[in-house]
Amino acid sequence: MKLTRRQTLIGALATPALVKAGTAQAATSLKISHQFPGGSIEQGDFRDRMCRRFAAEVEKRTNGALRFDIYANSSLMKTNAQFSAMRRGALDMSLFPVPYAGGELHACNLGLMPCLVTSYEQGAKWKDAEVGKALAKILESKGIVFVSWVWQAGGIASRSAPVLAPEDAKGIKIRGGSREMDRMFAAAGAQVSTMPSNEIYIGMQTSALDAAVTSSTSLVSFRLEELAKSLTAARQGSFWFMLEPLLMSKAIFDALPADQRKVLLDVGAEMESWATAQAKADDEEVAKVYAAKGVTVSDMSAANLEAWRKIAENSAWKDYAAASSEAAELMKLAQKVS
Repeated sequence: MKLTRRQTLIGALATPALVKAGTAQAATSLKISHQFPGGSIEQGDFRDRMCRRFAAEVEKRTNGALRFDIYANSSLMKTNAQFSAMRRGALDMSLFPVPYAGGELHACNLGLMPCLVTSYEQGAKWKDAEVGKALAKILESKGIVFVSWVWQAGGIASRSAPVLAPEDAKGIKIRGGSREMDRMFAAAGAQVSTMPSNEIYIGMQTSALDAAVTSSTSLVSFRLEELAKSLTAARQGSFWFMLEPLLMSKAIFDALPADQRKVLLDVGAEMESWATAQAKADDEEVAKVYAAKGVTVSDMSAANLEAWRKIAENSAWKDYAAASSEAAELMKLAQKVS
């Protein structure tokens, strides 16, 4: 019988020679996959850098017992395949946009709900709030463990006029980034298109997209300033905050010794403040990068955000909550986080 990678790794980790704390251990190599451009620990997309910083610190604290291979730019497997691969134990870890798994697990759509999270401070509260604990429990039941909670604000790159008020979206082809974001745009009269952020460039280049919403970091990393005429920046507010955590296969996590599991979670938690600072810096940097290319840069006003919220409440929020009693409860808990 041919053993799967999951069975082989779990079997190896279960042997006393590896599990016994304080003894010499053969190194366990774990794979971290993500869709973002690769770089180094010091330069490049901060999400790739975060994975590398995380890996280096865990290796240090485990004296090399845990080691990592980083696969950037979906080089190990396709973007949307990473979630189910972690569930099966076929992939160890991924820095993964949670709503990308919304088709497989409806609860994940909460990770990019328009106008629900409107600041980094609010998003950070989710981890220890009822909604975060409930969401983590649901993912654990499906084979996924949260290692590090990361939120990112997003802006809008447009091939023509800026998208600020809901009426600006009417008739345009736009990428929202999640099922519920698409619901809001459709309610505003837009034509929605679904694709991972690393496919936006070709979408805009071929005119399959008129505009796209994605994180400030992706707006820079994927060089969308080369195609955009207008940018709606997130630096003064956004209806788009995405949960992009570092996730791990529960089967692989559970097979590790307790001391190694603790190191993974401790380092993951320590990465959160660093990641938030990088995300905020990119909210400012994206405006500079686009302006330098001659792109018109605008900011979302409080009035525009309120107009979008009204549409979101009557479309995306209702759509999500209507799916099940579990979804309705999650939505209720999320609204309790101010």
